[in-house]
Amino acid sequence: MLTVPGLCWLCRMPLALPHSGICSVCYRAAHLTDTLCPQCGLPAASMTLPCGRCLQKPPPWQRLVAVNTYAPPLSALIHQLKFSRRPELAAALARLQLLAILDARRTTRLPLPDRIVSVPLYSRRQWRRGFNQSELLCRPLARWLGCRYASETLTRIRPALTQHVLNARQRKSNLKNAFRLELPLHGLHIAIVDDVVTTGSTVAEITRLLMQGGAATVQVWCLCRTL
Repeated sequence: MLTVPGLCWLCRMPLALPHSGICSVCYRAAHLTDTLCPQCGLPAASMTLPCGRCLQKPPPWQRLVAVNTYAPPLSALIHQLKFSRRPELAAALARLQLLAILDARRTTRLPLPDRIVSVPLYSRRQWRRGFNQSELLCRPLARWLGCRYASETLTRIRPALTQHVLNARQRKSNLKNAFRLELPLHGLHIAIVDDVVTTGSTVAEITRLLMQGGAATVQVWCLCRTL
């Protein structure tokens, strides 16, 4: 059942801004409070300096911005978006990402990218779901931040098993040669937008492809980072 327009998706109290989707109280409950590494997004001592893990073996991307860890209430909204066919939730979730990005710009001088890209779904899976949740997040973010979004930048060229049923090693092999770059990126700064980053296998594979295609730097923007 859809919530009444002008009510918060979580607590269903009236919104000061009717189209914001989530009230300020629930936003604070969904907002990240832990100190996470600015590069890998895992627990760390500093939110401005790379953690020891990244100093020894950094991920292929340069920065990661997450709204929160994968826990209620945010995890419940993501589950509804993806598995209960609730695409109307995407704008409210994208707004949470926007606020996290703007906060990172204030606190850690996060640079804005030239282009944002969505994580593509295989055509059959997108047909079954009816939409690509990453694309639904990208469109408002691109508009609000003034970044270019080209949905055709990446395509998924082969199906694969669902990532959340696999372990870390299986996830990596599951994604080998699964994506194809369709547009040149020479010298561009890119941000990958996804809903949940777990082991990071998907965004790592895409990052390597983007860097091979000439991208200068790659950021990862997600709703949740699984710790």
